[in-house]
Amino acid sequence: MKFKGKVWKFGNDVNTDEIIPARFLNTQDEKELGAHCMEDIDVTFAKKASKGDVIVAGKNFGCGSSREHAQISLKGAGVSCVIAESFARIFYRNAINVGLPIFEIKDTSDINSGDYLEIDLDKGTILNLSENKECKMQPLPKFIQEIIRAGGLLKWVKKRK
Repeated sequence: MKFKGKVWKFGNDVNTDEIIPARFLNTQDEKELGAHCMEDIDVTFAKKASKGDVIVAGKNFGCGSSREHAQISLKGAGVSCVIAESFARIFYRNAINVGLPIFEIKDTSDINSGDYLEIDLDKGTILNLSENKECKMQPLPKFIQEIIRAGGLLKWVKKRK
């Protein structure tokens, strides 16, 4: 599985209320949530993001409330995956549950907003096409890759029946 897209770079401690503000939690609709994704950090994000784009962040991405709306909004905005130095544990698990690929790498400082990345899930590599640099990441376990390919945990379970 490969992902390719433009980078949107954010810092440390991006919380779920910043990913999707609480005032928009009256729906589960992926497109509606996506239209307001990251709005309180960058009001233009949802309008400018393209299908396949990648969010890159620092430490503790997804801290705060445990709602799945944050991950759903990222998918609704067209984000193909999130790369960060670390994730809040409940965010990490919820991302897998909804089929949003997320990857931890030690240092994101060499990746900048506007760079284009190619992420190869099977090889465990991130190629910065803009800088012609490659870094290694820990590939997700095969069963998690299966859940992501299926589109989330519930879809994966239904396929197994």
